[in-house]
Amino acid sequence: MALNPTPIATTGATHTAQQFRMMLRDLARDNEGVTTGLDLKVTALGTPGAGVQISDGSAVIAGRVSSVQGSYTAYNIGSDTVSISATGGSPRSDMLVLRVEDPDYEGTRDPAVDPIVFWEVIPNVSSSATTVPSGYSAIPLARIDIPASTATITSAYIVDLRKVANPRRDRSIWTYFAPNPAVTLSGTSETWQNFPSAAAWTIPVPVWAAKVKVLFTLACLGLDTGNVFGGLTFNFGGKEAAQWVSIDDNQGTGWRRNTLVMADTLSLTDTAGAAMRGTNITLRSRMRTRAENAGTMIVDGGTTFVADIEFEEGAL
Repeated sequence: MALNPTPIATTGATHTAQQFRMMLRDLARDNEGVTTGLDLKVTALGTPGAGVQISDGSAVIAGRVSSVQGSYTAYNIGSDTVSISATGGSPRSDMLVLRVEDPDYEGTRDPAVDPIVFWEVIPNVSSSATTVPSGYSAIPLARIDIPASTATITSAYIVDLRKVANPRRDRSIWTYFAPNPAVTLSGTSETWQNFPSAAAWTIPVPVWAAKVKVLFTLACLGLDTGNVFGGLTFNFGGKEAAQWVSIDDNQGTGWRRNTLVMADTLSLTDTAGAAMRGTNITLRSRMRTRAENAGTMIVDGGTTFVADIEFEEGAL
């Protein structure tokens, strides 16, 4: 196939549907999925019954029948419902997808009278399936894992499979340059403390954020008076990082400095995370000594804290 000589938006030209589909593919960066983390979410009916409901929203769907098919957009206004068949004596997993069937490439649907984009329930998929069957021009919305002899679909049976086509990201750098006079931490308490207390930042959390990645660096922590054993972590709006990094010094009584780097990814899709979205939270440095500690940790004018924070959009 030769180069199409008439680009989109050429005055007096005729443009084919394929040209617009290829443009959609370009604009979507050859990705597919829902537009935002709230779009086309599958949930149980208000009163659970033999079906599910799909929220409003939009999506991009890649055509898979031909390499030059391009991509399609679809949108749902308001809530829609889809029936789910009851199970018999065995459990069953169904996949609910948003599918395109374009008669230019497959099937016999007539765009004048038939839906070209539609919900489809694919029955008897694997209980671990997360992608649509090969050859489907479709995106997965949910897998419904239904126990045996069940006709009523509850939230517990619905596994969210949505992916955001082009997730938004927001990255920022927050710093704290420790002033003189120095502040110190010593002892053997094993108790996490907000240390130093001034190393705290007010962070705005985007309403669309599904997770946050934090790269936390403490540069040039002073160590003195004995072997220093302790730890560094952070607290993000009440969420403690899942890990901490160890200060395992064992260098005696001489003055020296140490640099620590830690990182963690925190989900913002649970109840606590959802409460943070669209608000300002406090990120705090957290440190502690260990039972075997014999020295002193010192934050002074030669010490810097850096918090590299990136929020990422995802299914909510």
